[in-house]
Parts: sequence; structure tokens; C-alpha cells
Amino acid sequence: MARFDSYPPGTFSWVDLMTRDVAQAKRFYGALFGWSARDQDTRGGPPYIMFMRDDDEMAGLGQMPDEMLQQGMPGVWASYVTVADLGAAVGRAEASGGGIAMAPMQIFDAGHMAVVTDREGAALSLWQPLEHKGAAVCNEAGAFCWNELACRDIDGAREFYHDIFGWDYALNEDAPTTYYVIRNGERTNGGLLQMNEQWGEMPSHWSVYFAVDDVDARVESLAQLGGQVHAEPFDTPAGRLSVVQDDQGAHFYMLQLAA
Repeated sequence: MARFDSYPPGTFSWVDLMTRDVAQAKRFYGALFGWSARDQDTRGGPPYIMFMRDDDEMAGLGQMPDEMLQQGMPGVWASYVTVADLGAAVGRAEASGGGIAMAPMQIFDAGHMAVVTDREGAALSLWQPLEHKGAAVCNEAGAFCWNELACRDIDGAREFYHDIFGWDYALNEDAPTTYYVIRNGERTNGGLLQMNEQWGEMPSHWSVYFAVDDVDARVESLAQLGGQVHAEPFDTPAGRLSVVQDDQGAHFYMLQLAA
């Protein structure tokens, strides 16, 4: 089991879902991944829930703010990167041409967070941990296993994220479009994908991959739960993959990892 009690700075460490209907999302992901849900004490703030497997925190769930609800926005999965100094990381993002979607703030005794946008507007959450270090389990069935940026200017994205996190990159020669694997020190840490004309007008964005034990079976379950399948399961060097969305419009990937 790939268990974690800390994450080095520059590593993806957490994912959470901002959704329109929290109770509906609890039911959907509980049925799909076998997660239970534990409500957090937000001291009068918006609801926040921990998706759990046994006693392990797997991912988070939050209520979409009113302004997003009024705009009719679908749910969205967010990716978090651990940093050692949140203020310095946000400063580097601004200096490299990015923006601040959410200014640094403390989340009780859990940690400090901010949301930055890159040069193309893709949002990424930054996390300086206190008591909450991140997901207890990664890279196995029922847990997140990959984070990926789809972007138009991949060279600009490489520069931007290197400026913030010091990431290096390795070109994937087998990918059908330009694809760089992110390296955080010696650790493989996600990917950058060059968008082409097949993406239409979709803006640049970060996506979350979840590992599953049987992607064909999970896709069938997702459809029965009211989700939609955008790409039926297909084989890749990393494993068997499908592109899906939940019953409130949040997109994600399901990957049956290759041995």
C-alpha cells in the first residue's frame, strides 16, 4: 500500500471536489469508489467533508460558493501541491506572470492554502501543511494517482511551474501529442499535455486521475450512477484509461494502473 504521512515540497498531495450538491456527491463517490464521508467542523463556514477509506483520508469535498452556483458552473476537482513557504510560492507565481485566485489563508489547524492561476488561467491550489499533510494513500485503487495540466503553451507552462516549484521535465516520446512528465527531484510527479485542435475551445486546466482495480467495471458503475463517459476505456502504456464526469459535471480520469 502506498501510504504517506508527509509530502516533499513540490509534490501533489491532495485533491478535493467543489460541487453543487454535497449530499449527492457523497452518494455518488461512495458508490463509485467505496468511500465514506466524514463531516468536518468548519466553525460556521461552508461545509467540508473528508472522503474516507476506513480511517484514511483520501480526498476532500466542499460546497460550491454561491457565485459559482449562480453562474451554473459544474463541479470541479482541484489539485494541491505542498509548499514549504506559501507566501514565497505565491510571490514566485506572480513574478512569473501568474495570478492569485485565492489569497493565502489559514484553514484552522490543518494548514495554509492559496489558489494561483498560471499564464493561461489554469488554477492550482498550494498547501503549506500544519496537521493535515495530505492524502493518506495514493497510487492505488480508490486513491488519486496522477495530476495533469492540459495547456496551449506547453513551453510557457514548463517555465512557469519550474519558477514556482523547481520542477524538471522528461519528454514522453510515446505520447500522441507533446507530453512532459513532471519531475520533482527524483520523483515522477504528474504531467503536462499539449492541447491540439481536438480540444476545441476548452480552456487550459488541471485534471485528476484516480486509480481503479477494474476500469471497465467502474465505468459501467459510473454510468449507472448518472455519470457520463467521454472516452470509453482504452489501453495506454500507463494502464487502461477512461475519461468521465460525475453526475454534477465534474470531470476526472479513471486509470487501471499497468503492473
